[in-house]
Amino acid sequence: MRYPHILALALALGGTGLVATSDTAAQTARAVRETAEASMTLTGRIDIGTDGHVTGFQLDHADKLPADLSAFVQRQVQAWQFQPVVENGTAVATETPVTLRLLSQPSPDGASDNVRVAGASFTEYDPEDTSRVTSVQMRSPVYPKNMYAMRAKGEVLLLVKVGRDGTVEDVFAEQVNLRVVGKENQMRQVRDTFARASVATARSWTFRPPTTGKLKDAESWNVRIPVRYMMGERDLARYGTWEAYIPGPRERAPWRTSQAGAEAAPDLLAAGGIYMADLDDGPRLLTPLGS
Repeated sequence: MRYPHILALALALGGTGLVATSDTAAQTARAVRETAEASMTLTGRIDIGTDGHVTGFQLDHADKLPADLSAFVQRQVQAWQFQPVVENGTAVATETPVTLRLLSQPSPDGASDNVRVAGASFTEYDPEDTSRVTSVQMRSPVYPKNMYAMRAKGEVLLLVKVGRDGTVEDVFAEQVNLRVVGKENQMRQVRDTFARASVATARSWTFRPPTTGKLKDAESWNVRIPVRYMMGERDLARYGTWEAYIPGPRERAPWRTSQAGAEAAPDLLAAGGIYMADLDDGPRLLTPLGS
């Protein structure tokens, strides 16, 4: 699907919060913008039949989107194939939440931007689920004061190791994705600052360990927790709008020797949730994304 210059619009509407200070720096920032993408996240619910085909899809707040974009997303999701969901040896119909990431890049001719569905997550957080780690106290990190002048925005994906007493044994910033574009050293500073602030705050968090399920007797639990730094903007107000998207490098926590559990689109986990890193939550999508 093509739209005229989505990325240019996303950058103009707030994606360029970092300021270059010299000709060389400006050229560096310009090079980063040329590799940037515009991102939009959408949510909804999918009905999956016993054969794994999509039998229904409800896109949240479809009225906030252009009609052709909404139709494009509908067509993409309706064509998906999942691995059938099996319970007690029998395939069953099921419903799943979905969070989608749309990405846009300029077309080769420069006349328009190509839009694609680049990521999907099928997990949601239930604070009453006793088979999962849930929150007791999770104070939100304070927005770093030295980031105000840059108007920096982004999100940190934390991996937290929770002990049997519910305290944090260790924490690691796996990835920091930015919503601003600037020269490389500026963006590195923003990523480092957001990561340090998140890790420092997370060390004081407390959790409720699982009391049921197959992981209840584990010595510890790995959970993923997204932390957003958005300078006070409300998520719903941004729904259906394009933003600059600069994904950071993905790193592995030193204590994590395997990648068990679901790893698909971890940066699409909804803010405020706690997500088990060693469990396969949600159905398995068989259809390749990004085409």
